[in-house]
Amino acid sequence: MRLDSALAGLRRGLLGLASQGWRRGWALLPAPAARLAAAIRVPLALLARRALGTPPRPPRLDRTPPEALQRWRRRHEAWLQGRLPPAPRPGTTPRFLVRIADGEAAPGALAASLASLAAQRHPPTAIRLPGETGKPPEAEWLLVLRPGEVLHPLALALLAEAARAWPAAQILYADEEQAGEGGAIPWLKPDFDADWHLAANLFGPATAWRTALAARWPDAPPEELARRAARAVPAAAIRHLPMLLATAPPRQAGREQEAAAAVLAEAAPDARVSAAPLWPAACRIAWPLPDPAPLVSVLVPTRDRAALLEACLEGVLHRTDYPALEVIVIDNDSREAATAALLARLRQDARVRVLPAPGPFNYAALNNQAAAAARGEVLLLLNNDIEVIGPGWLAELVAQAVRPGVGAVGAKLLYADGSLQHGGVVTGIGGVADHYLPKTPREDPGPFGSLGLVREVTAVTGACLAVRREAFLAVGGFDAARLAVAFNDVDLCLKLRARGLRNLWTPFAELYHLESASRGADLSREKMRRFAGEIATMQDRWGAALMADPFYSPWLSLEGAYAALAPRPQWRDEFAG
Repeated sequence: MRLDSALAGLRRGLLGLASQGWRRGWALLPAPAARLAAAIRVPLALLARRALGTPPRPPRLDRTPPEALQRWRRRHEAWLQGRLPPAPRPGTTPRFLVRIADGEAAPGALAASLASLAAQRHPPTAIRLPGETGKPPEAEWLLVLRPGEVLHPLALALLAEAARAWPAAQILYADEEQAGEGGAIPWLKPDFDADWHLAANLFGPATAWRTALAARWPDAPPEELARRAARAVPAAAIRHLPMLLATAPPRQAGREQEAAAAVLAEAAPDARVSAAPLWPAACRIAWPLPDPAPLVSVLVPTRDRAALLEACLEGVLHRTDYPALEVIVIDNDSREAATAALLARLRQDARVRVLPAPGPFNYAALNNQAAAAARGEVLLLLNNDIEVIGPGWLAELVAQAVRPGVGAVGAKLLYADGSLQHGGVVTGIGGVADHYLPKTPREDPGPFGSLGLVREVTAVTGACLAVRREAFLAVGGFDAARLAVAFNDVDLCLKLRARGLRNLWTPFAELYHLESASRGADLSREKMRRFAGEIATMQDRWGAALMADPFYSPWLSLEGAYAALAPRPQWRDEFAG
């Protein structure tokens, strides 16, 4: 048994090394060769997996072994020292006022915060302690620290450099380490995400507010100031520094929920705030449906596979708590008797229409055809291999999709074994995109609640995607000519983002997804050729932006969307544009 165990461990280790070499090898190819190689990369990976088994995935950041985490911290520190800007010209140095927030603190907490301020390479203009009165010295920027929060010695120097690089910025925030029972863990944050911020507060001790902005809420605690100030300025005025510039104790759930509730009581009194089930330190914000609820057109492409379609629509029509929906079944050349009988039964429901769509399978064209025929204000694109779990999924998706400024909304999709199939899409993985943290257990909240909270993402899967029909049509729907099967959903989401809309993923709409059960793997020569063309289309159309997902830290590896630490930043110039 010991020998078997040792051999199994050796096999896993060799698979891991081979997998790492495989992923990094593709990254070394010059652009023309990489474009050509993209045609065979995925099929080769599938064949290798069948022959050798699935290689172990790298540990995600919140489960990195302590020794590896320490090595990563040393690399990050060396990189940070290299970011130290040259001495600024006289009169160009931003001034920082630091206010210590009032409240209970552990012994020594205040002293630790003050010691970190005394060690700053760029000293603060002044420090205001709790209870101090009188007019503070003039400063352009304000930081608010709770006792026990500690700044990195370069924090103010790098915030000053960011202030010079981004003169239109109103709020600057950086990453931080959060202390816990098992030691500190780096919180590598996304660029500004209004939903995640409202629920969990992306800002921390290394956050600087324009003094004039913060002065509008002089007595607000830091958690409330963070939310009120963020809502008062455009998202473009909030800039993120992807660098660890502070260490903080864990967030206090009561403070965060009270702050979110106080802000929403004025901004959206019908929204309900409660503790997020998988991440109680943050909030679930339940947005109300309009009254009356908008009609939803559920678009379901299918070709035979009657059992799949029946299970899908039984859940939609009979186990979904939503008052206004129509179902459009897009029949793409079904020929089996069982499918014909099922479609005949479905037609007896006044909510169902069957739209004949003969011809070769073209997912994009099928959905475009159905969207043109739809009557609903909201489109719900749904694969025929989706199964409903609970009744509230559609109401959650629609409530998010009809909010101002929202584009596409994706659901939490699970494999049949209950593990995660879709937690949002990260671009840049495999040269185009991939799903975030696949095969994660259903109850896992993800790093810092990323799988337990509504958050902004670059893209979501079209397997279950809600979008206002007006927005879908405004961007031309799916590209049926060049993205017939793969990546049309990512392309749609990128087009919506280009129009200024935000794409969201919600964990509060859960469904099962038997991924591509009705299509199978793309391994035939024809499908490989088509897939290569779709990769080329995405890379030609979106270029470098495809590799710079703003909601996936540049300190996370692009060797799979596993939230694993990267040895160096992957793509971002921290003070660019």
